[in-house]
This record gives sequence, C-alpha cells and structure tokens, in this order.
Amino acid sequence: MSSDPVDQLATAFDATGQILTAVRDEQWSAPTPCSQWTVRDLVGHMVTSNHAFVRILNGEPAQAPAGPAPEPPGSSGADGGLVDAYRDSAAALLGAFRQPGALDRVHTVPIGTVPGIAALHLRITEALVHGWDLARATGQHAEFPEDLAEQELAFSRSKLADIPAGRTPFAPPQPVPDDAPAIDRLAGLLGRKVSE
Repeated sequence: MSSDPVDQLATAFDATGQILTAVRDEQWSAPTPCSQWTVRDLVGHMVTSNHAFVRILNGEPAQAPAGPAPEPPGSSGADGGLVDAYRDSAAALLGAFRQPGALDRVHTVPIGTVPGIAALHLRITEALVHGWDLARATGQHAEFPEDLAEQELAFSRSKLADIPAGRTPFAPPQPVPDDAPAIDRLAGLLGRKVSE
C-alpha cells in the first residue's frame, strides 16, 4: 500500500471502478445493500458525493445529499454515462485533494468539521464500502486491498463515536466474524449484513 493518502484514495476508486465497469445492463435497476437504492442510485450518489467534496475542498459550502442523486448529464439508461461520470468525479476529487494544503486545512463536510486528512479517509471508506455494496448487488467477487481496508476499518472504529447524534449515515454495526476479510468487517461496522 502506498504511504501517500491520496494514492490510497486512487486505489480505492480503482477497485470500485473495476466492479462498476463489470455491471451488466440489466443490473442497473437491481437492489443494493443500501436500503431503497438501486445500483444506478448508488453510483449516482457516489458521483454526486465526490463532486460535493470537490466543492468543499475548494472552499465552497456543499453537502452531499443523503439520498440517491439524479443521473449526471449525458448518462443514458444503461449506463455507460454513469461509468464515465464516476471516473470523472474520481479524477476531480483526486485533483482537489492534491491541491497544496488541502489535507492540512479544516473542512466542513456533511458529518461535521474535520481536518482534510480525515475528509480524505471518509472518501476512501465510502469508495471501499460502496464498492462492496456494488459487488454484492451484482454478484461479483471483488478484490479490495486488505491493508487499505484494515486501515479504514481502524479509522472508522476510532471516528464513529465522534459523529454528532442524528447525523450518522450508517445503520447500527452488524456482527461479522473476526477472521473475515477486512472489507467485510468494515462493511459490517457500517451497518451492512455481511452473512446474507
């Protein structure tokens, strides 16, 4: 695993992007582990959240919506447009995090005010867990870097208690065996039922 945290985010985006590019046309309307979201809704949420964080890192007030986002312009039903929108939003966010001082400044994100490095870890965690969601929804076996998932599991455990009451976007933690892959333990910590 790279020691550069922005490179780590790129790795998480790549892992999820590989799953996304393997989604079949008929799977875009499939349900996901995120309650009431289809695959299309979930990808739209990731795209919109990435762009919201770009605006935040650029000093603009922006909150990612809690629900699914509308499809980006140019996306057509089945859904090369969303794949391209995901790649574009990932590239934009990586560029924003690479701006001088972005990791050192404090930013107000949807769950509160955090240092830039914490905002970056939030995005790594979301990319990994939503990648897990996509893999589950589309019946794929996904490979996530174990060391990166372990790192984000430790980060998430340390930060969950800091989220203000009523602002957590996660369901209660679910039981997962201690010897499960780190990505499964991370998904379970953030409310996914891993054993289904």
